Amino acid sequence: MKNIVFIYLLLSSAFMMGQTISGKITTENGDEIPYANVYLKKTKIGTSSDENGFYELNKIPKDSYTLIISSIGYKTKSIKITITNDQKITRNITLLEDNSLDEIVVSGTLRPVSKTNSPVPVEVYSETFFKRNPTPSVFESLQNVNGVRPQLNCNVCNTGDIHINGLEGPYTFVLIDGMPIVSGLSTVYGLTGIPQALIERVEIVKGPASTLYGSEAVGGIINIITKKATNAPILSTDVMSTSWGEVNTDISMSYKVSEKVQGLLGVNYFNFQNRIDKNNDNFTDLTLQNRISIFNKINIERKSNKVFTIAGRYMYEDRWGGEMDWEREFRGGNQIYGESIYTNRWETFGTYELPTSENISFQFSANGHYQDSFYGDTSYDAEQLIGFGQLVYSKQVGEKHDLLLGAAYRYTYYDDNTFATLNESGLENNPSIIHLPGVFAQDEISLSERKKLLLGVRWDHNSLHGNIFTPRVNYKWNSKDNSNIFRLSLGNGFRVANVFTEDHAALTGARTVEFDGELEPETSWNANLNYVKKINTENSFITIDASAFYTYFSNRILPDYETDPNKIIYANLDGFSVSKGISLNTDITFTNGLTINAGATLMDVSITEDNIETRQILTESFSGVWSISYTFNNNLSIDYTGNVYGPMRLPVLGDRDPRDPNSPWFSIQNIQLTKKIGDSWEVYGGVKNLLNFTPPANSINGANNPFDVGIDTEQNPELAFDPAYMFASNQGIRAFIGFRYTLF
Repeated sequence: MKNIVFIYLLLSSAFMMGQTISGKITTENGDEIPYANVYLKKTKIGTSSDENGFYELNKIPKDSYTLIISSIGYKTKSIKITITNDQKITRNITLLEDNSLDEIVVSGTLRPVSKTNSPVPVEVYSETFFKRNPTPSVFESLQNVNGVRPQLNCNVCNTGDIHINGLEGPYTFVLIDGMPIVSGLSTVYGLTGIPQALIERVEIVKGPASTLYGSEAVGGIINIITKKATNAPILSTDVMSTSWGEVNTDISMSYKVSEKVQGLLGVNYFNFQNRIDKNNDNFTDLTLQNRISIFNKINIERKSNKVFTIAGRYMYEDRWGGEMDWEREFRGGNQIYGESIYTNRWETFGTYELPTSENISFQFSANGHYQDSFYGDTSYDAEQLIGFGQLVYSKQVGEKHDLLLGAAYRYTYYDDNTFATLNESGLENNPSIIHLPGVFAQDEISLSERKKLLLGVRWDHNSLHGNIFTPRVNYKWNSKDNSNIFRLSLGNGFRVANVFTEDHAALTGARTVEFDGELEPETSWNANLNYVKKINTENSFITIDASAFYTYFSNRILPDYETDPNKIIYANLDGFSVSKGISLNTDITFTNGLTINAGATLMDVSITEDNIETRQILTESFSGVWSISYTFNNNLSIDYTGNVYGPMRLPVLGDRDPRDPNSPWFSIQNIQLTKKIGDSWEVYGGVKNLLNFTPPANSINGANNPFDVGIDTEQNPELAFDPAYMFASNQGIRAFIGFRYTLF
């Protein structure tokens, strides 16, 4: 009897130890997939495949299970398995590649390539990202991108630019569908009025890209990729309004002209006509605006399947800010202060692949910018025309070399009514005309299966400043499973400044503009080290993206507000400037519907002149962003977004200026609820600026006397009118509500 009991307990023990599942995980081609996640759903039993793709799960009780196999870059697979008394089950598994997890990018190398394979670090932000904090323009939406800050440059007219890693807007190159929208105002008007329903994604490259995109791409590029007419919804509408009285409307539609010609039409209309003065300085807190933008893109199908697209955009804007009782009749006068800006802007761009056996394409863009404006009684009328065209030849040479050759030409015409376009005698108007032909070459070398080297060089000839040479080197290494990626970038940048299209403070008339000598072009050298870590767990997908950057400037052109409080003095820096720092991004997607995106940048942007180092004005030393989203089962989602900025130096009118020379720590936070109704409708609403942060009420100095009547500003500069003390919007807490309708 004792022997029978012993045998029974032994058999029971063996049964309780459970069974085993093992096998090998491979690709369609039979290559092993190391470090894939393998687990039984709704249990704690799981493992990872070894470096040869083998896996083994032990101690599995008798039952029915779902076996889950996942790996970065491959489609997750589910297999039903029933465990019986068999001692061991063998399951060899094949995973299919999943390109949807790895976006295709074009900004880093001028050719489509997966984000993982790109030797240049490219950040990608989809339309979903922008819907988490809906805004009237892409310009404002970028406030939640790590290391990118929309900077407002004027308390009165609210114009601004985009800062990337502490570098001002003129260092940022804006493109639409890879074509340059080149001008000093491009980071404002190039990112304003584009119907967001048309945007497929936005690609951002931080650091010089001058080798491919020309001399202005010093700080980085922002490339807005619009949808293709063939996969865009038939109709898409998005209407939003806020408790301040702002109304924004986006409408887009795809259409067919014929079987071979498809189009994409978009209209954006923004209107705000509510005079609000919550800080009681008798000036509008937010510029009144009336803006319309029309975008049209046409794709033409060809027998050869080669690309032919052409697009155009027109934007008109009427904006004004100023004293609360300002009317149109006071425009340009010295009775009641107002800043009134009429803007007409058109753009066209396209790509045509030549009907040859080789891969040759012609790309072009052109834009015209016309501005009729008054800043108080100071007039600024400007006209800018830019034409750009380039031929690009791409060829695979052998198994290791991916060659790209190009020739480009840019024509720039600029004229205004300031002394910037007068001839040397100062008596006759002399518009600026610049011819910029150039050639470039790039070779992407596959050193091995996991190592790539990108060598690039560009030569341009500026008709005013001579030859420009811009080289770059990029190196990428990735682990076998792409879970670890290192990138090293080294590059050179070159830029010619146009003060009056770039710096709003030069136009206000509050200070006299002065040039100290002939302005020479700026040059810069940049280094960037990037590391990406991907972690795939049973319940989440995690990406950690860390970068360290360093940019050294010589001949930099910076506005000097401090030598003389009554002047803005522009001169080449007699010394050097450095922008350096580190940034960290983390994206976590949980299988339960929770998504967390967070990032932080720590940086130091300094100017050294006469062996004295100072921090650059309007540059924060720390910034952080976050976006936390959760989707419920009933098609209801919640989004909590925000940013935080450290103190930055502000332009003040000398030691006796009553305003604080440094901004405080501040944070703008938003919350939104979105409800999907059926397949076509979405209703959303929430609160912006939850903490109700606004700049100090005395930000506009001398607001009670904007024309400096009876004041000797030479003796008492601290009493002068000055609206350039600006670091954040005056808009406080406000509610918003909107709806979207999409017809597929």
